[in-house]
Amino acid sequence: MAEKLEHRVVSGVAWSFSEKLLSMVVQMAVSIIVARQLAPADFGVMAILTFFTSVALTIVDSGFSQTLIRKESPTDGEYRSVLGFNVAMSAILYVVLVALACPLARFYEQPVISDIAPVLFLVLPINSLCVVQTVMFTREFRFALLSKIVFASSLISGIVAVVMALAGCGIWSLVAQRLLMMGIKAAAFWSIRRWRSTERFSLSLLRSMAPFSLRLLATDLISAVYNNVAQLFIGKLYSAHALGFYSQAQKLKDLPVTSTVQAVQGVTYPALAKIADTDEKFSAGYLRIINLLSFVIFPTMLGLVAIAPEMFMLLLGEKWMPTVPYFEILALSGIFYPLAIVAYNIIKVRSDGRVILRLEVVKRVVMTIILAVTIPLGIEAVAWGMTAMAAVDFIINLAAAMPYANIGIAPILRALIPQFVVAAIMFVVLHLVNPYLSALSCGVHLFIDVAIGVISYLALAYTFRLRAFNEAVTLLRELRSKSV
Repeated sequence: MAEKLEHRVVSGVAWSFSEKLLSMVVQMAVSIIVARQLAPADFGVMAILTFFTSVALTIVDSGFSQTLIRKESPTDGEYRSVLGFNVAMSAILYVVLVALACPLARFYEQPVISDIAPVLFLVLPINSLCVVQTVMFTREFRFALLSKIVFASSLISGIVAVVMALAGCGIWSLVAQRLLMMGIKAAAFWSIRRWRSTERFSLSLLRSMAPFSLRLLATDLISAVYNNVAQLFIGKLYSAHALGFYSQAQKLKDLPVTSTVQAVQGVTYPALAKIADTDEKFSAGYLRIINLLSFVIFPTMLGLVAIAPEMFMLLLGEKWMPTVPYFEILALSGIFYPLAIVAYNIIKVRSDGRVILRLEVVKRVVMTIILAVTIPLGIEAVAWGMTAMAAVDFIINLAAAMPYANIGIAPILRALIPQFVVAAIMFVVLHLVNPYLSALSCGVHLFIDVAIGVISYLALAYTFRLRAFNEAVTLLRELRSKSV
């Protein structure tokens, strides 16, 4: 059973990571083309509305999907009740947010908000139709199917956004991309699994799931608000134009971070839930996850910091160069965020949810202080504040997760420090080499930087015999043998 589960996890991570990697490439290509056509203020407006959609999507789910994944055998009635709740809540929130569109447009002095909000907020009812199927496929470890659907929706919606941007549709290309991506996913899920339930909606079933679900809702809601609240202040205190630079930096930073986290988290959460009652396997699984995750994310984020000026000049052009300082700072937060999420998963799997809410309250008090100090100082100060908060988030989550993982700090440090040291050496190498490449064209400079970074990191990993390097090679061999 354990061996079968491990193979399913390995296969699931591979499929999910492949999809996230391909989707990241597609989204990056789309972002580059669209950003060249649109003004920074367009991205600033979308960043403001993204705050409200993120919060609303969290409320729509209310933690019930995670509860269904965690349950040993969810009933048909529980699925039906969660679906009914999702649909009803999404309809209510859609009406509320559309009613707020005009006041928001006046507050931010952006009339276009009142035009696009009623269309953009349709992602809420559409998303509510995806929740149950996503849970079912996740519980069945059908990550190959999920990956194909997500990639197809990203590709099709991205192509439409590019065509609309080139045709001069402006911000509507971004709206169409968001709406189409969600719509294609919903249509695909329902066409593949035409799920029908003979059970009726039951409030009693929701109440039985509510204690854990509502604790997750409280923590996820706090996170959704605080992860995006800085954008609301930047958009008002500075300008939508300035917010466009900041949000673009955050978006490009999030592409590799979110792709990696979702690939690992989406598979490992249900897998860890299945072995939650086995201490030895659970702690070993956690160490293996952070070992592989840090092996990928540390060099990626430090490498992006090293090549940021050349990357932005080549891909986005002179218009977007003010984004570079924000990106370089925010990319550092990507070192901590994925590890914080994995630690959060440990707590979510093994605790009853009470500790999660207490941790969120502590973290958000710290973040409130950070925001209060940094927002008046400027956008770069806000970026540094968000990076500092990512580090605090990781430290707090890790400290709380260790007892649940039945593991001490020493094994965790042994898993993380070698990768970080090797990635830091790679960064220093790039920093020292870059002045000698400044006379080259931007494209050639970037290509040489990437080549040096990859070769030096892998060579150092092999030389120092990093455990994660050997694990990655073993994983690739396993996947290759399965594909033959």
